[in-house]
Amino acid sequence: MQPGTLSSFLKRGAIWGFILLELIFFTVAGEFLSLSDKAFMDVDNMLLLFKQSAPIGIIAMGMTIIMINGNIDLSVGATYAISAIVLLDSLTWPIFGSLGDWVIPVSWALALLTGVVLGALNGLIVWKTGVDAFIVTLGSMLGYRGLVFMYNGEQPTSHLNWTLVDFAEAQFLGLHTATWFLLVVTAAISFLMNRTVHGRNAYAIGDNREAAVNAGIRVGPHMMINFMIIGFLAALSAVVFYSESGSVNPNDGSLYELWVITAVVLGGTKLTGGAGSILSTFGGVLAIQLLRKGLAHIGADTETVNLVIGLILIAVLFLDRQLNIKGKEELKI
Repeated sequence: MQPGTLSSFLKRGAIWGFILLELIFFTVAGEFLSLSDKAFMDVDNMLLLFKQSAPIGIIAMGMTIIMINGNIDLSVGATYAISAIVLLDSLTWPIFGSLGDWVIPVSWALALLTGVVLGALNGLIVWKTGVDAFIVTLGSMLGYRGLVFMYNGEQPTSHLNWTLVDFAEAQFLGLHTATWFLLVVTAAISFLMNRTVHGRNAYAIGDNREAAVNAGIRVGPHMMINFMIIGFLAALSAVVFYSESGSVNPNDGSLYELWVITAVVLGGTKLTGGAGSILSTFGGVLAIQLLRKGLAHIGADTETVNLVIGLILIAVLFLDRQLNIKGKEELKI
């Protein structure tokens, strides 16, 4: 076996093996405990799982780019909430009163623009100050969440547009609208990372930033673009979800950054940057949602779900560290 082949195989293939084990375990456990009359692997259950994976999954695709780049974004949950508020509130602005249902694309555009602007602000600060992205986005997470509460206090922002609801609840070829958005985003980001210069540069910068600078890559603008992408995707996730929900609370999106990072790391992306796969992140998103759904299927409470996923994240990070150490030792041989 070539150096690094074992660790590469384990990182890329393990997530799908883990998903298979989840399906088998929860199917058998559900039948053994007889806690539900409905089979865990029922087609409707699986279709619903894909739909429920969309909010976290869409953001996770952007987080994968950021982490491959050697950065992280802790503000995605707050960006998600602000974008949702802009979406629903702008639907009722008097200035758009004469547009009828044509206000919908305008509100979508405003929400998406909000995400891009907030992401650009994060990227600009990281670029111009040189402060670590963890610190910058930790501050922006608190600041953006503060803006959410300043906007409408502790009251929810609500507006149910039935045209939007019909669109969000529609199905095409058996898949919900949210699922289609997740699949399209996954395909688009996969193309970006695997078939474009921007994607190759992301891996190069994450692997060795100094070497990337010496190679002529404009690291600062590149990172800023990636923060704009994740801001856009956080806003898109909000647009997709709240088009159907119609009501956003100030605390919505809290802990989303942790769920997203867990899914990305579970998919094999290195926290230190330079390695990761969009397809494996997609698997990580499904694995997280499958675990949440499976534990609920066998009667576990929310606290147990969070405990199990936290322990799995710790185990994955430990395994990632061991594989990286092993990979370095193999390269020295």
